[in-house]
Amino acid sequence: MHEIIRSNDIVLLSFAESLMRDAGISVMIADQQMSILEGSLGMLQRRLLVDSDEVDQARRILTDAGLAAELRDDEA
Repeated sequence: MHEIIRSNDIVLLSFAESLMRDAGISVMIADQQMSILEGSLGMLQRRLLVDSDEVDQARRILTDAGLAAELRDDEA
């Protein structure tokens, strides 16, 4: 899995996740359950992960949706 977005904005993550699922891209939001440990303050960021072979397509979709500024730098 490859991280493409890291944010504590649950609306942004939900939108990005929806775009990925609509495109048939496997996606996982990591660290969602950490809010239990932090007391639901929203300080810990969650990570949107996609399969390594779908990173380029996922980045294109998110860029086309106007989310280019949210993308993590390519670290592969």
